[in-house]
Amino acid sequence: MSADQRICKVRCFIGRVHARLTAVQSGDSDSGALSLEWVAIAIVLVAAALALATFLSGKLGALESLIGS
Repeated sequence: MSADQRICKVRCFIGRVHARLTAVQSGDSDSGALSLEWVAIAIVLVAAALALATFLSGKLGALESLIGS
């Protein structure tokens, strides 16, 4: 990734953070807030990623023992 791409990504991230902060400061109680549904989705995704990582680490260990012998 070139330096220009990194700068562009950082600017995009800063723009998103600024937009979120502006929405929170606008006084609307719902703007910028995470809903319970998004929190639940995030928990499910993290749990699935951990389960997949555990599963794959066992498989990779078996493959390493086959290659090593």
